[in-house]
Amino acid sequence: MKIERAWAMPNRNTFSVKPIRDFILEELPEGTIIDPFANSCKIADITNDLDPQYDTDYHLDALDFLKTFVPESVDMVLFDPPYTPRQVAEVYKKLGKTVDMETTQMSYWSKLKTEIARITKPNGKCLSFGWNSSGVGKKNGFKIERILIVCHGSQHNDTICVADRKVQCGLTAFSKTKRINE
Repeated sequence: MKIERAWAMPNRNTFSVKPIRDFILEELPEGTIIDPFANSCKIADITNDLDPQYDTDYHLDALDFLKTFVPESVDMVLFDPPYTPRQVAEVYKKLGKTVDMETTQMSYWSKLKTEIARITKPNGKCLSFGWNSSGVGKKNGFKIERILIVCHGSQHNDTICVADRKVQCGLTAFSKTKRINE
């Protein structure tokens, strides 16, 4: 695993921070790239943002967006969700939506990662951005290949960028079986 560190001023638009944008551009594969939390970013081929003010292909909850893809159909997922329950609450309240335990609990994030694992092709990637280095996770068949820590100085939290590759195949069959048996 490669670990790097860079410094840059913070920006609410994560992908406009130069070392983060460079990280993404270096990792981009050929093929289908999706972004479930696109905001104003146009790097991905298929974009989604819950907020209709953004010019994205879809305006769905991220989980509903990910569920629209067939198994193993995506080459890369850009995963830059709100980093905290407070940020989730701000977005939902701004849009007049109800903030509940479903949208602020760890189980919601776990469901997102399960869907990412389901739709990512074998050897596909997920680039995750946040305040931890969890990535999609070993239990979902992913292996971390690269981490970039972007220090923003002063009292700002670092942004941790994780490049995960799907190394375990056959998760699709497991997911289908699990859903049938639930």
